[in-house]
Amino acid sequence: MDEAGNILLAERGAWANIRAMPNRVKTLLFSTWVYRQRNAVERFFHKLKQFRAVATRYDKRDDNFLPPVQLASIRIRSRSYESVS
Repeated sequence: MDEAGNILLAERGAWANIRAMPNRVKTLLFSTWVYRQRNAVERFFHKLKQFRAVATRYDKRDDNFLPPVQLASIRIRSRSYESVS
């Protein structure tokens, strides 16, 4: 635990998943599957921030902020099912 009494991520079983430089002597554990999943989440949040209501966050309360996030998520998800022809 840290000074504030919060549980550290390492104590919860989390580990860094960053690709090591090729010339590094000591390499850390790296999983390509976890890296792909993290990348997908980061890309989703980037797309989510393209929506003005989400990016500017005019509504400060959670119950008012959740519907724009849900709507934007649905729109992002539906774009992946659009036909390209």
